[in-house]
Amino acid sequence: MADLDALRLRWTRALEGARAAGAGPGSGPDPVPYADNLLARWQEPQRHYHTLAHLTAVLDHIDVLEKYAADPDVVRLAAWFHDAVYLPERSENEERSARLAERALPEAGVSEEKTAEVARLVRLTVTHDPADDDRDGQVLCDADLAILAASPSAYAAYTAAVREEYHFVPNDAFRMGRAAILRRLLDLPRLFRTPYGQTEWEATARWNIASELEILSLPEDPAS
Repeated sequence: MADLDALRLRWTRALEGARAAGAGPGSGPDPVPYADNLLARWQEPQRHYHTLAHLTAVLDHIDVLEKYAADPDVVRLAAWFHDAVYLPERSENEERSARLAERALPEAGVSEEKTAEVARLVRLTVTHDPADDDRDGQVLCDADLAILAASPSAYAAYTAAVREEYHFVPNDAFRMGRAAILRRLLDLPRLFRTPYGQTEWEATARWNIASELEILSLPEDPAS
């Protein structure tokens, strides 16, 4: 179970860090109602992978990659919003999540400039293809994709949770679509853009993806 109080504290620290320079803690609206709104979104029943566990993992990975970011607290806020709107059957989740950030963050005391950067980062998770000089984008995308480098058991749990989110898609169509996504990932020259990601996660992620592709290529068991 996720520690909601710990997550509220992490949100508060990121929000206060991103607020206008010199504003200081407690100078804006109470962060907790904003945290609670987002926490409720991340606990919606249609979610099986894009849950509080995923949010916590992304935040943990941002902590690991923090030194590579230009503005780590802005990246953390982007993590909170990047799947805040999530309906598996819809294709505009990232855009709707970015718009939610654009509405909420100015009210919460974040500058227009930093709000725009959070929204840009959220939209970047559509492609996970940050520019070579986009330090914040590289950290967010690497943190979001770090699950690809999980242990075999954790990776299997991740793929099962993704399948559950798309339970309404017939097996053949899901297998075909999932395989296409995985092949596109393998075709990328680099899955991870930060030095840490390339060193620590790249090889394992490629092995996991290749293994999943092999499983998807097997004939489906008619009894399943």
